[in-house]
Amino acid sequence: MQAVRQCSACGIRATGGLLGSQRDASSRRGAACSRLLSSSARVLFSTRKTANRKLLQGQQAEHLTHDALIRRATSLVTDGTGTLLSQSTFALVDALDAYAKAVHTRIALQRRYLTSLGKLSPAEEDSLQQAIYGQKTEVSEHLDECKRFETTWIKAVNLCQMAAEAAYAAGSEQASATLTASVRLARSHADRARTAVGAADKKLAETKVDEIQRMAEYAASLEDADELEIHEAYLRED
Repeated sequence: MQAVRQCSACGIRATGGLLGSQRDASSRRGAACSRLLSSSARVLFSTRKTANRKLLQGQQAEHLTHDALIRRATSLVTDGTGTLLSQSTFALVDALDAYAKAVHTRIALQRRYLTSLGKLSPAEEDSLQQAIYGQKTEVSEHLDECKRFETTWIKAVNLCQMAAEAAYAAGSEQASATLTASVRLARSHADRARTAVGAADKKLAETKVDEIQRMAEYAASLEDADELEIHEAYLRED
């Protein structure tokens, strides 16, 4: 009887162990299925997301009409011409300022020479004349630079005006207005620099007139001195 109970207990344990193994296997299969379903869901979601993004991009591309593309192109053109105008304006203004300063330096040297006529030693007079000649050369070089940058600046202004007109015609009113304002500002800066140059040139012209007059007076004084010296020598002979 005891042996029967032991066999029955063994059978129960065996059955329990078998059922436990079946439950573990079932749990593992369930977990694997869950992971597979989760992975499949992620792949499906990613695929749908990619498809939606491509569809959106396609719709956006369809919205880029010829007018939109032209407006985009005019924006690039106005940006580029605006940069060219800015750089050429800076170059022109710097060149004009340098020219005006060089002219004023030349004026100062020439006035110093005129006030020193007959008062300098030959070496000092030669040194001052060399300085004046060197300054004349510098003024000429700056003038050439002004002309070169002026040509570039005028072309930049013309390009900006055409770009502003094209932008306005394409419907980019803001870009057109901004570039037009930049042209007005550039002209204002250039005009101020030209005014300073005009004032310097005017003073140089006045200095040249004074130079002619002063040199004539100096030459006359030398002639008078020579005549006086000859007259005195004549009197001594008498």
